Amino acid sequence: MATFTASPSDGPAWITGASSGIGRALALELARQGWTVAVTARSADALVGLAAEARESAGRIVPMAGDVTDAAAMAALAGRIETDLGPLALLVANAGIYLPQDGLDGSVEAYAQTFDVNLKGTVNVLLPAIAAMKTRRKGQIAVVASVAGYSGLPTSAAYGATKAGLINMVESLKFDLDLAGIRIQLVSPGFVDTPATASNPFPMPHLMKVEEAALAIAEGLRSDRFEIAFPKAFVRQLKLLRLLPYRLYFPLVARATGWARKQMS
Repeated sequence: MATFTASPSDGPAWITGASSGIGRALALELARQGWTVAVTARSADALVGLAAEARESAGRIVPMAGDVTDAAAMAALAGRIETDLGPLALLVANAGIYLPQDGLDGSVEAYAQTFDVNLKGTVNVLLPAIAAMKTRRKGQIAVVASVAGYSGLPTSAAYGATKAGLINMVESLKFDLDLAGIRIQLVSPGFVDTPATASNPFPMPHLMKVEEAALAIAEGLRSDRFEIAFPKAFVRQLKLLRLLPYRLYFPLVARATGWARKQMS
């Protein structure tokens, strides 16, 4: 089991999906802790504004705009981080999108876009980071999945499928990365108050502020846990739910989310 825990003195951190939501809040938190944080998203202007917001921090934020769906660009960006900022110590693969899907009126384009960003985009940053870290036999990687990946939920056919895939991917990678001294962790947030969740048409229990989520992740990165999952009460409920037989699971979730009362449009 790899036990390396990265610190600001080991090199820079790299956070993808940093223009808003959890990625943005986590970048600010790590900068406050003294990290040099390379931040990536498609919006260069948003990243410049984020860097300006961290000017009074102990560390700094360095904008490095890019699209995670472009594998060549991400490989080049990883090389640029190593050249300009130092050996990559910590990667937080956070970039993701949530496009709710009506099971009776789905969009091929929305499914494809979700898979491209959430799954392929994560692979595009993971592989160059692993390639760099394995030469030094140390590094730390955190992949942001979701509790939506534990089991199926209404509107999450595309999003939940990618998050379930990320959970499996991280579990599978851990075996080989442990041997190389690279520590990998899984981040499984519950409902966080971000633009992505604003459109959810159902109750969101234990909804967290984005700053609280960032603090939970930052604390988890310093811990020895494989999975950084929060809020704890909600995570326990969902993990218990997925142990139920389907004949109990589906009616319980349908009632809890209001889907038992939904009418076909």
